[in-house]
Amino acid sequence: MKKIIITSALSLLIISCEQKSRNIPLENNVVDHVESSSSISLKGSRGQGNMVFDIYSELLKNDKSLQNLEQKIENVNKETNSVISEYQKILNKSENYYDDAKQLTKSITDSMVKKEIERDVKFSSERYNLKTKKIKDLIVQINKNTNIIQDQHTIFKIKKTIPEIEKYQNAHPLKTDNLENFINKQNQLLNELKNLK
Repeated sequence: MKKIIITSALSLLIISCEQKSRNIPLENNVVDHVESSSSISLKGSRGQGNMVFDIYSELLKNDKSLQNLEQKIENVNKETNSVISEYQKILNKSENYYDDAKQLTKSITDSMVKKEIERDVKFSSERYNLKTKKIKDLIVQINKNTNIIQDQHTIFKIKKTIPEIEKYQNAHPLKTDNLENFINKQNQLLNELKNLK
């Protein structure tokens, strides 16, 4: 009799511990501190509504090396804009000048003078294009590099956050018990309703 009581008590203790442990995550992880995308978009107050960005932001809070990386990327982006804009301003003014000069030559009525001016504008424009070709090629390369950096940054964020979402999934295993019990309840209610006259 004592063995039966002890065995029953132990069984009850184990069952109650299992039920408690179902509700408690196995480990504290970053994703538990992030609201879901749907709740973010409904509230409209947090983040960008993207779980990858939100998880990465949580990782960023406590990781100095990630913060340093983000600062470097931000600095390079700012510097890219300032370096290119300095050259682009000069190139744009020159291109605008040649466009305006071509438009103005159309209004010249003397065909001989018109051809001469068109030729002068064309030669000047071609010389300038030759002079600035390397600069334009370098700007194209900087823009390509910027796109590659953005792609690599996005890839890095995804790769960095995959283990976090997997930790979250492992910490919150989805068991079928509650769903099956609820279906049983529904079935009982259905049977009751069917049997009503």
